[in-house]
Amino acid sequence: MDSVRYLSSSPMNQVDSPGISRRGFLKASAAVSGGLLIGFSMPGLMRDARAEEGEFTPNAYVRIDREGKIFLTIQPVEMGQGTYTSMPALIAEELEVSLDQVVIEHAPADDKRYANPMLGFQVTGGSTSVPANWQPLREAGAAARILLVSAAASQWGVSADSCKAENGAVLHPASGRKLGYGELADAAAKLPLPESVSLKDPKAFKLIGTSARRTDSPDKVNGKAIFGIDARPEGVKVAALTLCPVIGGKLDDVDPAPALAIKGVRQVLRTDNSVAVIADHTGAARKGLAALQIKWNEGANATVSSEQMLEKIKEASKQPGAQARSEGNVEEALKTAARTVEVTYQVPFLAHACMEPVNCTVHVRKDGCDLWLGIQVPARAKAVAAELTGLPEDSVQVHNHLLGGGFGRRLDVDFVADAVKIAKQVDYPVKVIWSREEDTRHSTLRPYHYNHLSAGLDEQGRPVAWTHKVTGASILARWAPSRFTNNVDGDAVRDACGPYAFPNLAVHYVRHEPPAGILPAFWRGVGHTQNAFMVEGFLDELAHLVRADPFEYRYPLLQQHPRALKVLELVREKSGWDSSLESGHGRGLALTHCFGTFAAQVAEVSVSPNGDVQVHKVTSVVDCGIAINPDSVVAQMQGGTIFGLTAVLFGNITFKDGRVEQGNFDTYRMLRFNEVPQIETHLVESGESPGGLGEVPTVLIAPAVVNAIFAACGKRLRSLPIDSQELRQA
Repeated sequence: MDSVRYLSSSPMNQVDSPGISRRGFLKASAAVSGGLLIGFSMPGLMRDARAEEGEFTPNAYVRIDREGKIFLTIQPVEMGQGTYTSMPALIAEELEVSLDQVVIEHAPADDKRYANPMLGFQVTGGSTSVPANWQPLREAGAAARILLVSAAASQWGVSADSCKAENGAVLHPASGRKLGYGELADAAAKLPLPESVSLKDPKAFKLIGTSARRTDSPDKVNGKAIFGIDARPEGVKVAALTLCPVIGGKLDDVDPAPALAIKGVRQVLRTDNSVAVIADHTGAARKGLAALQIKWNEGANATVSSEQMLEKIKEASKQPGAQARSEGNVEEALKTAARTVEVTYQVPFLAHACMEPVNCTVHVRKDGCDLWLGIQVPARAKAVAAELTGLPEDSVQVHNHLLGGGFGRRLDVDFVADAVKIAKQVDYPVKVIWSREEDTRHSTLRPYHYNHLSAGLDEQGRPVAWTHKVTGASILARWAPSRFTNNVDGDAVRDACGPYAFPNLAVHYVRHEPPAGILPAFWRGVGHTQNAFMVEGFLDELAHLVRADPFEYRYPLLQQHPRALKVLELVREKSGWDSSLESGHGRGLALTHCFGTFAAQVAEVSVSPNGDVQVHKVTSVVDCGIAINPDSVVAQMQGGTIFGLTAVLFGNITFKDGRVEQGNFDTYRMLRFNEVPQIETHLVESGESPGGLGEVPTVLIAPAVVNAIFAACGKRLRSLPIDSQELRQA
């Protein structure tokens, strides 16, 4: 049985944000469609909006209508992480309403008004939804509450201090009078913005910090929830798509006749690198596609293999690279060190394997274009559709839906572009669905990394120097070129020394791209997942090399992070670290400070004589600051651990003759029910502002398991996924 526990930590921080005034943060408009509209601008974006448009342009809204309904239009999308429960909780807490009184509205595709304040454009990712919205949404709710109370007090001729907000209404206890928010909305909208906004003392929280049922769960269970793949605009047809099996190849020729002979097939369409069969339903489309004999021009990548790519990245890793971080004097420290250790670690290409394969429904007309889909970057989808159709962006409408998993795959718009290219050739809406095989073989991929690490140790075995050279493709150079600076990909070198304080430190980055057409992409945790595996693994190596306990070895390196020390102390206790295990079993530790969260895991595994690995238990301790919905924290740790463990045990995209060798879940394995370990989560009660969480467990689980394998059988693994044959030889 999974569990959640609480322990106390630091006091509540002040909620004021430096550098922006309350009035600059909040704005009350006149009545909009009969009601109260509160707009708020996120820190760091307000100046940009003023500069571009010459007026205040909020990027999110709280609207209260005359019926008393509270509508929250938010930028983050819901892809399973609980956003549509945590975001309304922030508003509801300060507005004194229940979660079921808040109606979520998808934000339209608009980079200017609905930009993520931490990233600068409209995007859901990087575990930023809660940290970015924690204060703005509470302040918006508090401002609305103040205006509503003031409106009621004015109507009754009493002081606002004698009134209180409660359960969607304003009460005057002395007289027993009561007015609902809907009755006050028009009057409240005409009042001036309050000069100051008082937020609740955390001791008075009713929703924040209390586990709540997910607001999106009922409709997902009863089938009412609408994902992108469920969109059915009037007159829609279904398209089955196949792309050139060789990455980067092109279409040569195809005879449509065999497909057109199948009942229900309407058309066979082609683009530069794909063929689509359009039919009345999916079955006919898939049958039609299977009947085709397609000639491909395989191009320059026809002989590409994983072995070739590995040799090239190994060679590239010998380059000195661009300096990403430098502290102290590493060269001198290594010269005088009592002992030096050098290792190489590597991680493979990974696909995202979302349960809902990528899909996009498009209707292109002369005067406009509509998209129905689930995507993490709706404004980018809008932009690519406008570019391909030649329409102005104002004529493109994005209908964003729930996402059946994102994990970074839906941060790209390649599948949107393919759907628009097909839809341009017909005069009706067409739903383009990638099969599981197409989604796996043509997915954007977490990049292959081949990294060098070294450490210099003093006479007591303590690290006095640390170097980490990261070699791999740059996601930022492709996806956000302006953020690739000084030849360093900031995401690729994340966590390259963990949260540890080394007296002498050097981090370098070597950019090495795979063959054209293989697109490096964000994958749940990205740079953290690659480097934490290496850093935590190497640190574990050093601890065992000098016969030190992995916990004791880390403590002196973390004195600047008391939160990390507390997390380590608790995970040591809760995991039973100091208790004995039977032969063939081992425990492994991993620590991270990522996305504003401190967390640690201890994995308990066994290794059989045949090299088979079984993960029996994973104990997690999390200090994510204030937990808005503790149940969601536990769910995130469970889901992320399973997602990450799948990659540790099985995840690997390989190439032969220019083709991805994996396809469906038979060759790109998922963790099965009987393989899921016991996952126990403990929360540190904290007064710090919330950190991100969705990617934290995927960062931890790989090093925790690999370190546990070493403890169990004495074999050190420096590459993933786990190779049973390598362990069999241990």
